[in-house]
Amino acid sequence: MKAKSISKYIRQSPRKIRIVLDEIRGKRVGNALDYLHFSPLKASHVIEKTVHSAVANLMQANEDSNMEPDSLIIKEAYANGGPFLKRFRAASMGRISRLNKPTSHLTIVVSDESQGM
Repeated sequence: MKAKSISKYIRQSPRKIRIVLDEIRGKRVGNALDYLHFSPLKASHVIEKTVHSAVANLMQANEDSNMEPDSLIIKEAYANGGPFLKRFRAASMGRISRLNKPTSHLTIVVSDESQGM
């Protein structure tokens, strides 16, 4: 079984989120949650919530089976770019400069070990 969870419009660039995702991709859910919980990076908090949501989605779909959350693995984890927030700031000589504030969409797919990698 597989379950997916998506977090959209995260106010951080996808590049910074991918740094944390590379650390947890392919790991067991328990180990990944330990890493994310104690990581000082801003992206780890959002990723941790998304992993919890993916595990809950899998448990909800499989109510009849007794599945341990620690036996699950993170099969896919990726961050795509979202829309930019366009802001303006004063620049020299009475001009303005444009600031693009990036957002991202995060997708986590959790699977049980019986399917393998």
